[in-house]
Amino acid sequence: QVQLVESGGGLVQPGGSLRLSCAASGRLFSLYTMGWYRQAPAKQRELVASITTNGSTNYAGPVKGRFTISRDNAKNTVYLQMNSLKSEDAAVYYCKAARSFYIYWGQGTQVTVSS
Repeated sequence: QVQLVESGGGLVQPGGSLRLSCAASGRLFSLYTMGWYRQAPAKQRELVASITTNGSTNYAGPVKGRFTISRDNAKNTVYLQMNSLKSEDAAVYYCKAARSFYIYWGQGTQVTVSS
């Protein structure tokens, strides 16, 4: 069992930055592919970025060059650095851990981008 707790969301002006964190409890964090997803009102949840066990990363087109995903296996934590935020980035951001048939989600953290 893995429990995920996101933090770092909040209100930011367009062009600003936020750093999201997702702390994982449980064992074998380093064996999980970690991902950040987001869901805006009336929209489907979508992948933002993911990072594999060996550190390979993947980004959705709209966030490439602005967002950076990273992980610290010693701290059981995955991060999402978000720069140059736009109004369309506003959503609830969720952390996901995946390994074989095992998938876990966090409860989400709200990101609001507004002047």
